[in-house]
Amino acid sequence: MKPDVRAPVSSSGRLAGLLILIVPPLLWAGNFVVGRLARNDVPPMTLAFGRHLIALVCLLPFGWAAMKRDMSRYWALRWRLVRVSLAGMVAFNLLVYIGLHSTTASNAQLMNSAIPVLIILIGAAFFGQRLTAVQSFGLVLSCVGVLTIISHGDTARLLALQFSRGDLFVFGAMVAFALFSVWLRSFPADMDRLGLLGTQLVIAVAVLFPLFMWEYIAGERATWNSASLGEIMYVGLAPSLIANLLYMFGIARVGPARAGLFIHLIPLYGASMSIVFLGETLHIYHAIGMAAIVGGLACSRSKDRPVSRSADENEGERYSKRRRVQTVG
Repeated sequence: MKPDVRAPVSSSGRLAGLLILIVPPLLWAGNFVVGRLARNDVPPMTLAFGRHLIALVCLLPFGWAAMKRDMSRYWALRWRLVRVSLAGMVAFNLLVYIGLHSTTASNAQLMNSAIPVLIILIGAAFFGQRLTAVQSFGLVLSCVGVLTIISHGDTARLLALQFSRGDLFVFGAMVAFALFSVWLRSFPADMDRLGLLGTQLVIAVAVLFPLFMWEYIAGERATWNSASLGEIMYVGLAPSLIANLLYMFGIARVGPARAGLFIHLIPLYGASMSIVFLGETLHIYHAIGMAAIVGGLACSRSKDRPVSRSADENEGERYSKRRRVQTVG
């Protein structure tokens, strides 16, 4: 009999989850650097499609058995799978790669620190999490930090609502990833993570293929050389496959809010990578914005109140109970 979908995670399991979550930010930081490097070689939709196709081909030999076995479970949760795939893979990656054409990798990496705050905000807005006055202040402070980075510390630019197009695209990607993190938590804990990731990749490839073809027909085509091949192989293996799989394991053990805290490692990893590989320079507004986001997160994380369960989560538990009854019978 399979374990209960909401079975408590042991202390050793939580520790393993925390250690696992150290790695994905490093791989994701590299994704921003490589995405910025590839902007003149590989168009954004081609890069996003190639990324997920490579990840799917590499995963299938290991995940096909679980995908086939759990097909009926995926069908029962089909709409949840679609929205998670669209948010965390399709929307997030397309918006990031489009944004990196007109903003720096440093800006994009720093805005990743808004994801934990967005996770809490989404929980309050849509899943019944009530916020204290301190938490509300923290959310406002974090929003100020995000706006500081997007406006490059220029108050006049902020008042005139003149933002970099690339920064706005990247911020939209952060919202998509926050939704991905929240929705991913609602999948049954006993569902095989390799099979789950493989199914999400199938959906992402199916959605991205017509977008890739549209871009190709429009004349936006990749320049294939050793550099562009290396770039597309990196984004296909490291951030798409390894990082996503480890992040899913981590969320299953420690929850989305705690897992989201590790996203703060992205700018720490990424800043040095951007300086070394891209020759970018960090400015004072980066430090101010980052400090406001982290300070706001510290406030908003105080005295968390439980989030009410969504209808999808209840549906998933009912399905798992039916499975257990059938197994016992």
